[in-house]
Amino acid sequence: MKHGTLILALVGIGILIVMILIIGPSQIVSAVELANPWYLALGVTIQFAIYGLWTQRWAINVNSVGIDIKKIHLFPMLMVGLAINNLTPSARGGGEPIRGYILSKYSKTTFEKSFATVIADRGLDTFPFMVLAIITIISLVLFMTLSSLIILGLIIAVIALLVIFFIALYMSLNKEFGKKVTLWIVRIIKRFSRKEHSKLEEKALTVIHGFQNSMRTMIKDKNVLMYGLPISFMIWIFEISRVYVIFLAFGIPISPITIAEVFIISTLIGMIPLLPGGLGAVDGIMIILFSTAGVPPSISAAVTIVERLISFWMTTIIGTAVLPYFGTGVVEKIFNKNS
Repeated sequence: MKHGTLILALVGIGILIVMILIIGPSQIVSAVELANPWYLALGVTIQFAIYGLWTQRWAINVNSVGIDIKKIHLFPMLMVGLAINNLTPSARGGGEPIRGYILSKYSKTTFEKSFATVIADRGLDTFPFMVLAIITIISLVLFMTLSSLIILGLIIAVIALLVIFFIALYMSLNKEFGKKVTLWIVRIIKRFSRKEHSKLEEKALTVIHGFQNSMRTMIKDKNVLMYGLPISFMIWIFEISRVYVIFLAFGIPISPITIAEVFIISTLIGMIPLLPGGLGAVDGIMIILFSTAGVPPSISAAVTIVERLISFWMTTIIGTAVLPYFGTGVVEKIFNKNS
């Protein structure tokens, strides 16, 4: 991991610590002590159900391109990818190449085909998020008194996400456009790298061709959209339900719509490619927005800390714990990627 990543992570943690100190650590601890453990256990259970849904959705993509691997083997690969996303400041996308690499290695298929299933999986996740983000921004404009600067920033973030999504989709399906973008990237690499690149263009075009073929195969498979999209919407419903259950643990009635708005905004913040997993920034924005919605600051902080322990830290710990199962080659690849 780069030293810059570590510094940014420390900055993010520092932001959260400062906010906790402002609210009062004793008040937050008192709030946590009052939490109902059964609701907290239910929150953890919901998170594991989300892992299962993620695995099922990825399995649909994997099966559509003819990769023969059991779902029980996809689960640890998924967890490693999620953990790397949380640990790298790369717009929450650092784990995708690693996930594709592990799948290709253990299914003995091409990286292009494996990586295409991962990108398709992210695409299925992005579509319902964009729908919910647009609804959230409309709701914020109509019903919440946020500054026009914040609303403008959110609108720009959603538009940027839409543009990137459709460019990536078009590049995946249109051979000529994919070729032009690939050659453009190769030229940039040649300009800034001193390594030998005599066969780079040929290799890059071969890779993008295999990737596009796999993407087209998945899009033609009706199961990908028929089952993948409903699972994606279900995942987001479960995500919001998890936060709602954690609020119930603290005895605070709150509208699921409010939770959805805060969750979508904090997720957008988490996509900023500066802090690992949005560390600190996501926590801080959740505390502020829940407090703005009328939740006492100590409860807002307690709920946010517990929620992040379940959704962020538990995921990171599980993914890191299963990483050695895949061997030193994967570990070296991860460190080389971040060196």
